[in-house]
Amino acid sequence: MTRFASLLLALGMLAACSPQGEATTSAPVRTESSKHPVSGLEVVPLTVTSGGKRHKFRVEVAASDAEQGRGLMFRTELGPDEGMIFPRKVPTMASFWMKNTPLPLDIIFIGPDGRIINIAARTTPYSLDLVNSQGPTSAVLELIGGRTEELGIKAGDSVEWQGHEW
Repeated sequence: MTRFASLLLALGMLAACSPQGEATTSAPVRTESSKHPVSGLEVVPLTVTSGGKRHKFRVEVAASDAEQGRGLMFRTELGPDEGMIFPRKVPTMASFWMKNTPLPLDIIFIGPDGRIINIAARTTPYSLDLVNSQGPTSAVLELIGGRTEELGIKAGDSVEWQGHEW
């Protein structure tokens, strides 16, 4: 008998020994991601740990170049616990602008170690001025303007989100 046939026979015997009338499969694994109703981007949980406090957000993941190019342009609403994360394939210096963005944002630059490098707080809507990282970034997080100050989030705090490991 071949190894494949032996494996099939063993699997069949195991199935035959299963209790009848009872569920033999586990419940599906629940994922916390979903799609954003406006952007259509995947939404995942993100946590910023600051001074022993854990601040939880639900963020849209702008993964592709096109998604990152659009970002939060033209958006007129962003909740206090919502945001957008811009993961980078290779850590590099980052520059953002507020072209076509009507909301003031806090732009948070995250280093390769998952710690915040610097924050450009309350950026000016529609501005073409560049907002730069102070070091190579592995991701950039945008929150509604003033939220980092309100929560006490600062450089050195750690950031983690579903589906990403540092």
